[in-house]
Amino acid sequence: MFITFEGIEGTGKSTQIALLKAHLEAQGWRVRTTCEPGGSRIGAELRRVLLSLENRDLCPRAELFLYLADRAQHVAQVVRPALAAGEIVICDRFADSTVAYQAAGRGLDENLLHGLNEQAVDGLWPDLTILLDIAPEAGLTRAVERNRAEGKTVAEGRFEAESLAFHARVREGYKSLARRFPQRIQLVDAAGSIDQIAAAVRQLVDSRLTDLNGPE
Repeated sequence: MFITFEGIEGTGKSTQIALLKAHLEAQGWRVRTTCEPGGSRIGAELRRVLLSLENRDLCPRAELFLYLADRAQHVAQVVRPALAAGEIVICDRFADSTVAYQAAGRGLDENLLHGLNEQAVDGLWPDLTILLDIAPEAGLTRAVERNRAEGKTVAEGRFEAESLAFHARVREGYKSLARRFPQRIQLVDAAGSIDQIAAAVRQLVDSRLTDLNGPE
């Protein structure tokens, strides 16, 4: 099973992924967690370019193709082999981020991005996408506090430095995707407590796992 987490900055994706991983492993499932950008060795190099504030002048099309290159390598080197080995794969961001950020956020053509994503994922789409939703003001406040707590420099937060209007467009882009793909993308209110969000996530995932055989 391939599960992805999506959402604007500060929705708590990393926290919820860790909690879900522990929940699934307690049931006997083998779980691989990964992320985009940076889930592969080559992707880690691309991540440094993409997320550094020093590269704020990166044009939208260059940004897009770097993300697509990261995704193609990630699917081939990490995600597909893990799924073939019988693991549940949980990924922090995937193809929906490209549509939300580069189409809704940056203004690139959405249909073009869907076509390019098809090439990058090589037919591999998530079984379930959990969209953590929160108001941009609250999300950015959380993201800045998180970066400070983790000792990250301002230069490491290129997306946190974007305007509220940008993040509002990204949020609406995600909601549009949820309406377009209602079976795959499930929206979870990320304004609640960590435990409340985790309970909602577990319910969504457990209901999908009932359709699979038990852990090997």
